[in-house]
Amino acid sequence: MSGLLLVGDAVTDVVARYDGPLTPGTDTAARVRILPGGAAANAACWAARSGCPDVRLLGRVGAAEADWHAAALRRAGVRPLLVRDAEAPTGTVVALVDGRAGGERTFLTDSGAVLRLAPADWSPRLLDGVAHLHLSGYLFFAATSRETARLAMAAARERGVAVSVDPASAGFVRELGAERFLAAVDGTDVLFPNADEAVLLTGLPEPESAAAALSRRHRMVAVTLGGRGALVARAGEVVARMPARPARPVDTTGAGDAFAGAFLAARLAGATPAEAAEAGCRAGAEAVTVVGGRPV
Repeated sequence: MSGLLLVGDAVTDVVARYDGPLTPGTDTAARVRILPGGAAANAACWAARSGCPDVRLLGRVGAAEADWHAAALRRAGVRPLLVRDAEAPTGTVVALVDGRAGGERTFLTDSGAVLRLAPADWSPRLLDGVAHLHLSGYLFFAATSRETARLAMAAARERGVAVSVDPASAGFVRELGAERFLAAVDGTDVLFPNADEAVLLTGLPEPESAAAALSRRHRMVAVTLGGRGALVARAGEVVARMPARPARPVDTTGAGDAFAGAFLAARLAGATPAEAAEAGCRAGAEAVTVVGGRPV
């Protein structure tokens, strides 16, 4: 049993890359592309790229865009399990990518159908053949999708399937409340915060101490540090540190998703946490050199 099931967001990314200051009230020259994206969908594609033989994605998308998203996932080696929503459009994210700041991005997010993933969309049968369940943190920011995530986590635990969560958004975690988020994901096997999310979730000043604290509530915590690489904590202690791979970034969208996908693929193949973090850093370095959040 080697399947990886990811549950969460498949969205449409509108990526606008610009090199000068944004000028309010008039035009700013930019290079704009429309691409498939979403944290869970991106991670799924990177897991498949990293050699995981059975990757599946459950998500909810608008009916009008469902075929386009399904085809993109299949091309990436991911089995799409997309629920078509006839009432809400596919989630859309406008990514403003600043060429002067190493491809740093700012997101404008319309969650659309993502947060309408409902308990009726879930079935424990989706775990047949699955060794690991990964949940996008975006699911926890609305009542309907949060209940669906809770059902998926409970079903996985009943079957002995490992569970991981990517908090996904420091901004949305702040709105929900750190303690409320942590309570919702309590006891997950792997937590994948970035440095900002780790600090926010614990109130501690440094990602190292935050990772150690989080690893007392979760079996393993892998924190991405951007240009400083990543670290892994277990049982209250940082047990591995991986430097970032050299890369010339053009768009940092999806770097954390790439890390999570490659990390999970490596773990399912038998890698140690340190080896998995190294694989994640390799994927993250590749991700920042392409536009959008998926491998090319």
